[in-house]
Amino acid sequence: MYMIESKGGAISCMLLALLFLGTWPAIMTLMERRGRLPQHTYLDYTITNMLAAVIIALTLGQIGPSRPNFITQLSQDNWQSVMFAMAGGIVLSLGNLATQYAWAFVGLSVTEVITSSITVVIGTTLNYFLDDRINRAEVLFPGAACFLIAVCFGSAVHKSNAADNKSKLQNFNSLETTSSFQIEANPANSGLAKEKAKEGTAAFLIELENQRAIKVFGKSTIIGLAITFFAGICFSMFSPAFNLATNDQWHTLKHGVPKLNVYTAFFYFSISAFVIALILNIRFLYWPVLGLPRSSLSAYLNDWNGRGWSFLAGFLCGFGNGLQFMGGQAAGYAAADAVQALPLVSTFWGILLFGEYRRSSRRTYLLLISMLFMFIVAVAVLMASSGHRK
Repeated sequence: MYMIESKGGAISCMLLALLFLGTWPAIMTLMERRGRLPQHTYLDYTITNMLAAVIIALTLGQIGPSRPNFITQLSQDNWQSVMFAMAGGIVLSLGNLATQYAWAFVGLSVTEVITSSITVVIGTTLNYFLDDRINRAEVLFPGAACFLIAVCFGSAVHKSNAADNKSKLQNFNSLETTSSFQIEANPANSGLAKEKAKEGTAAFLIELENQRAIKVFGKSTIIGLAITFFAGICFSMFSPAFNLATNDQWHTLKHGVPKLNVYTAFFYFSISAFVIALILNIRFLYWPVLGLPRSSLSAYLNDWNGRGWSFLAGFLCGFGNGLQFMGGQAAGYAAADAVQALPLVSTFWGILLFGEYRRSSRRTYLLLISMLFMFIVAVAVLMASSGHRK
């Protein structure tokens, strides 16, 4: 199997993982905004996410002089570590499943900020002690504190942006009478009815609501925040579980049984994520949540609208997770949590693709800049805390 030997190689893996893990949520959000049911999108994503793990295991898990390799470990008596890996896959899958609904309510940028920050505050602390403190505590924990501050800024951004949107919509009639952008007779707004909706305007928000799969108008923002915090707690558990699977800190393996290598652990991790996602999303086809329309397995199989993008999202997430774990095995999983700065990438896509925060208030922009600044500081500090596993 191939092993990352240097700190530089580990950091390279983390940076590439950061790009991948920050991009796939934007693709999933794009599909939902175009009206594709999230159940359909997530089922497609799940297939290629699992396929990515298989590709990594059969390539990087088999090459190189290090032993044991992936195939060898499949027949070893290592079920205790396998259970930890599969537990990690389950909580990650639950978190990913929750965020696809949170993106609609809270927005891509803020959802990623809050979930990632919770992941770092809880998960990094657990990983630090599991890794026998190989990371520099005087650097690591100030970095985690920066993420905690970013949570506060993220919540404030969401609240401020929601107020901005409410203000934009106050001169409009009900959704039914404004879906065609027929604005109430008001000289100040008369020009909007003749123009194509511009990003950040009330007309744009209404057009988006009519087109998207998950309807959010009239629903409490508390729903979105509750889903987001649930996802963050799930995400905070998957990396420590994977850490236990590959390093056996609790000494659950029998004497002489090799520890799971990162590729074997990732394979089992992805199997459990695949199974739980398959079960839940098939259930949501027939018994949907949050007011989504009912679908069916046959409707899903015939829905090719955006399927290629959904497959791409699964590959990006799968390879991103694999790179994160490879970097964490070399430099410490606490430092590898620096990839949780993925909202830097997601926010870029959110603003570029979806027009998030366009025509918002000065207060919202100030909070957004503060949030991103804390993330930049946090990722730099966490990477600086990298150690080297003996």
